[in-house]
Amino acid sequence: MASMRDIKRRRASIQSTEQITKAMKLVSTVKLQKSRTKAEGSKPYFDLMYQTISTMLSKSGNIEHKYLKAGNSPKKAVIAITSNRGLAGGYNNNIVKLITSSEELPAENTLVYAIGRKGRDGLSRKGYGIKADYSDVINEPIYRDAADITLELLDAFGQNQIGEIYLAYTSFKNTVTHIPKLVKLLPIEMEEGDAQSGPQALMNYEPDEDEVLDSIIPKYMSSLIYGALLEAVASENGARMTAMDSATNNAEEMIEDLGLQYNRARQGSITQELTEIIAGANAIS
Repeated sequence: MASMRDIKRRRASIQSTEQITKAMKLVSTVKLQKSRTKAEGSKPYFDLMYQTISTMLSKSGNIEHKYLKAGNSPKKAVIAITSNRGLAGGYNNNIVKLITSSEELPAENTLVYAIGRKGRDGLSRKGYGIKADYSDVINEPIYRDAADITLELLDAFGQNQIGEIYLAYTSFKNTVTHIPKLVKLLPIEMEEGDAQSGPQALMNYEPDEDEVLDSIIPKYMSSLIYGALLEAVASENGARMTAMDSATNNAEEMIEDLGLQYNRARQGSITQELTEIIAGANAIS
């Protein structure tokens, strides 16, 4: 059995760790409230943007446009959104697993545009090439950052450096539920159910479809990336708050168990001292 000194020292160490996890939980809770408000407030706009583009394309007939078909390059790009810090449970690892387990994104043909150092490092260890690093963006996402990333990706797409563009992020459902998602940004493909059934009037473009789509699709991509950034930040803080709450509870249980061990050791020490005193008294008498 461990000595009372060892038990006391270990209990003090765990108590110190518990104070840190409590503080991190409180910080994450405050950040979650702020990021959750942003994510939930902006989600209707991004959903409407997606529905608008889907409706336009469903009414456009068979049009030819560079953003509606895959490029000539076999290379694929993926925007991997994770965090710059750990201690968030499986939040970062879930995105790494999502990408590495996808048959559409083999390491040899995939270029990673990393937003978050944890995802960048994890994918690099798995053999993925890191094309660009925007890790600072995740600290305080703004729409301008999403627009700049979009322009760089579209430029690479237009020069046939990449043939497809994907987005990997964590969708925020509620405080404890966060869902890793892999979305194909380019070429744009309508999901089943997007097209309306029955006869419908074709969409008219002014001055022409190329100019309209050249203008609206970059805004569509920027909106999806920015929405993903906001949801990822909310998911990160929710995951970290949950992880720190679990760590705090575990620390409390360990402190309680160590307290019982300390009391047993102390009781055993007192019993032994009393036994020695009684034995000494009997020997004298």
